[in-house]
Amino acid sequence: MSQLQRITCALALGALSCFCTSQSVSGQEQQRPPRPDEAHAGEASKPEATPPIPPEKSSVTHHDMTLDGKTLHYTATAGTLLIRDGEDDHPYGSIFYVAYTVDGEDPNTRLVTFLYNGGPGSATIWLHMGSVGPVRVETDSPNATGPAPYHVVSNQYSLLDKSDLVFIDAPLTGFSRAVGKGTAKDFAGVDQDLKAFDKFIQRWVTVNQRWNSPKYLFGESYGTTRSAGLAESLQNSGISLNGIVLLSSILNYNVMAPGLDTGYIGNLPSYAAIAWYHNKLQNKPANVKAFLNEVRAFAGGDYAEALWEGDHLSPEKFDAVAAKVAQYTGLSVEYVKEAKLRISPTRFRKELMRDEGDILGRYDARFEGSDVDNAGENPGYDPSDTGISGAFISAFHQYLQSELKYEATENDTYRPSAGNIGEWDFHHRPPGFAGAGFRRDQDMPDVALDLADAMRKNPKLRVFSANGLFDLATPFYLTEMDLDHMMLTPDLAKNVEFGYYPAGHMVYLNVDALKDFKHDLAAWYTETGH
Repeated sequence: MSQLQRITCALALGALSCFCTSQSVSGQEQQRPPRPDEAHAGEASKPEATPPIPPEKSSVTHHDMTLDGKTLHYTATAGTLLIRDGEDDHPYGSIFYVAYTVDGEDPNTRLVTFLYNGGPGSATIWLHMGSVGPVRVETDSPNATGPAPYHVVSNQYSLLDKSDLVFIDAPLTGFSRAVGKGTAKDFAGVDQDLKAFDKFIQRWVTVNQRWNSPKYLFGESYGTTRSAGLAESLQNSGISLNGIVLLSSILNYNVMAPGLDTGYIGNLPSYAAIAWYHNKLQNKPANVKAFLNEVRAFAGGDYAEALWEGDHLSPEKFDAVAAKVAQYTGLSVEYVKEAKLRISPTRFRKELMRDEGDILGRYDARFEGSDVDNAGENPGYDPSDTGISGAFISAFHQYLQSELKYEATENDTYRPSAGNIGEWDFHHRPPGFAGAGFRRDQDMPDVALDLADAMRKNPKLRVFSANGLFDLATPFYLTEMDLDHMMLTPDLAKNVEFGYYPAGHMVYLNVDALKDFKHDLAAWYTETGH
């Protein structure tokens, strides 16, 4: 079987909080930097003054919720913390977060989980308002949710009964900003991002006296890239993690290099799952788990070998493999042959439902939408993105103001994404493996190496990989191949567990899947909480 690896990245999605009584405590507002027209003309040749550093601020409110018949009293803290860098230890970033901590718990035994979305360049409203926080916004998924009013409800599938939760907005997103002499370049890169999150987590556990708490990371999409790198970075900073939740993973970006067939191989089981869901298979198998195991074996065997042979593939084998690909994907044999056995996710989203005039979502292929026409090979938009964005963004703004009582600095707005983030620096310096012959610097990251190194140094570190069967942004088979090729000892390899759910990239959009996800996580947290 060919060794495979990973593919694309994506945005991701989120969860959040509850209701009850609330009281607010706000810090001092950020001072406004002088406008250009306020400067003296005679000072034009002087170096530009560094804007004043905003103070750390917070809004603290108190709430309660009921989970499994037990009432939880908890505190929500929405605020900012400064991170520092350089020999002078001056602040260069102000990071926004919302923390939910259950009242009356012993900080030495109470678990804490740090959660974030990905992008890179996405705020964490998706996880915050959709997954395991104390509240969540209701959607009509997999149908488009439509316009307001939206409903934010108490989340009966929250993880707050197992762990305190800290939702972090990445630098340059949400209300997180570069400050002082900090610039976008200080954050817009793999290693720059890891450095900022490392510093924030250290700052949060210091301010809240949580150094002795069991600690977890929970990242989605590019957030899994961040988590794998942070496992090693935090380890070097003196923070040994108890566990990492990887939701819809992208760990190795090298599979996106032109000319590689890894992506086509890794996508095939996801195509099969999606065709199964949309009833596009002849003699549809009743047991989807057994069916996908069969497709995995074909993808990593005959299909991978056929692609490897390239132009030397015999006509007989070409025809046989094309027929099998068509059988598993619901596409016509003719279409598979015309594509030379290589079907991109974009083409698949346009082709599978063409006869019904529909296109499919990239993040969640359960979502369907209509396009301008049924011709062409690329869908005009992603129904799984447009179908939920309005609900999440609007609900979060309302929740932030009415329940968390957070007041933004004058002239500052919440950024769901960092549109001004610039070009992302994908260079990465992984742990050194000179004895194994690995190159020191990477043009594109393979943070599975970082995660593996952290697991060797911390043998009790556990990993839970959650995967949506209908996700075309981060296909589950590629995730399996990355995590199965970390060169761990058999004992350490057992520390990696997998969960599969009938959903897409944002598993929590399917409430039935969210219920199963919470059940699996609750058991896993109990095992790993020491």
